[in-house]
Amino acid sequence: MEISVGSIYEQFEKVTRDHPDKPALIYLGVKYNFSQLREVTENLAANLHRMGVSKGDRAVLYLPNSPQWIIAWFALMRIGVVAIPISPIYTPIDLEYMSNDSGAETIFCLDTNFGYVSQVLPETKLKRVIVTNLAELLPLWKWLIGRGFNKIPVGKFDSGANIFRFKKLLKDGLASALPSLKTEPEEMVEMLYTGGTTGLPKGVPFTNILFLEAAAEQRMVSERFIPKGEDIVVQGGPLFHILGQQVGLGGVLSGDTLVLLPRVNLDGLFEHIQRYKILTFFGVPAIYRMILEHDRVDYYNLTSLKYCFSGGDVLPSEVAERWLKKFGQPIYQGYGATETCGRVSLTPMGEQAPAGSAGKVTPLQDVKLVDPDTLEPVPHGEPGEILVYSEHMVRNYWNKPEETAECFIEIGGKLWYRTRDIVRIDENGWLFYLDRSVDTLKHKGYRVAVSEIEAVLQEHPAVISACVVGVPDEKVGERIKAFAVLKEDVKGVSAYDLLKWCRERLAPYKVPQYIEFRDMLPKSKVGKLLRRELRAEERKRFEKVE
Repeated sequence: MEISVGSIYEQFEKVTRDHPDKPALIYLGVKYNFSQLREVTENLAANLHRMGVSKGDRAVLYLPNSPQWIIAWFALMRIGVVAIPISPIYTPIDLEYMSNDSGAETIFCLDTNFGYVSQVLPETKLKRVIVTNLAELLPLWKWLIGRGFNKIPVGKFDSGANIFRFKKLLKDGLASALPSLKTEPEEMVEMLYTGGTTGLPKGVPFTNILFLEAAAEQRMVSERFIPKGEDIVVQGGPLFHILGQQVGLGGVLSGDTLVLLPRVNLDGLFEHIQRYKILTFFGVPAIYRMILEHDRVDYYNLTSLKYCFSGGDVLPSEVAERWLKKFGQPIYQGYGATETCGRVSLTPMGEQAPAGSAGKVTPLQDVKLVDPDTLEPVPHGEPGEILVYSEHMVRNYWNKPEETAECFIEIGGKLWYRTRDIVRIDENGWLFYLDRSVDTLKHKGYRVAVSEIEAVLQEHPAVISACVVGVPDEKVGERIKAFAVLKEDVKGVSAYDLLKWCRERLAPYKVPQYIEFRDMLPKSKVGKLLRRELRAEERKRFEKVE
């Protein structure tokens, strides 16, 4: 697969020339065509450049799904600034760490998150804050109605020399004064954070060429039935997540129309699918189950859907079967990781995949199945840990040499990424996901590093050791359970106390749902925590309940 442009922004310019009057974004009924999107993007880029934001700098996107997110991301691409998208529900602890680790000097945030940002400013290198509101770009009458019915959250923020209002930066940017675009295919343009085995998130850097190739492979699987430039995609996942980027941003870069919702609301989602005749929907398995179980789903006409994609976790077979029976359309599955820029395997639209398959390995990926202990190849058809290689792959974690050495290994003259996932590939090339590393779990589509939660628990003055595992759950993939050992002289510390401690230090989706106290945790002869034993115990309990 050949990419005809050298950078993400050049591809954006290309689709803008090809589809100037076609809607690029639709947000709460407001449409932005490609030429309008490019105009406000370049105004923002010019104003950022005038402020001193320049090529090679870092900028944090601390925003939910919104036109502001898209505009800011493309503006950063235009001036060669590395985008650092993070979840808008992250705590000040997460925000401080990622800002410092990335070296960011600029941050985009909502007014409702400004309090968190101002809290970490003295501890970071952040020099400028660009503040927006979820409804800031809507027409005044919509804003007034939203405020009147208390539907638009509004936060307070300070004024100052280094605090800017997003909307003002979209005007009078003197885009003609922008420097010429000079970004190379192998230049880093973005960094996403994923869970770390040491308890700290790891920055995964993407280049222009890697992102474009991944987006092209993702779009290719439906192109035969939905040509580029003709799709209407509803954003079913967060834009700070690789799944949301590859399908959502990838759609915009293909000339398709992207429909954005500020947050997940199933009635709102159904209404948008019906109103805009959505062709492509994507999300984690949990949202498909939620749709099937929603008591008003039959009130809406969802027959426009042609391509439904599930990623981020294993899709339960009963959900797939119920969806096919109800809507007459299959859910196409894929498998990937942040470190592979999304896709490793995808199911081509129109092909009938075997039950439980996560698709076929994509053309630009090379995979190898090995014994996880010896790294020796396993016999054909046998399960093994999947290693992934591609020509333009991620080659390291940002500022994490030890974890880079653990996860990126050289075999046969190639650098391979160790996924720590166990899969099987059958004689026809279909990939079946079997198990994941004990060091991570999947909750609501998020890959959560158990070591991060364990580290937070062990910081509590009453806790001597902790272990975290995933408890199987049909609705969310896995629920998070923690085992804790308290110091002998400690009394009166309850599970509630530890959960409160976690809520103050972890993003909401990382907080355990259960905490069980034990006198000791299982360890090997050399003192290594045997997390797999506790995980096996929980699976047995789950099977008995079944």
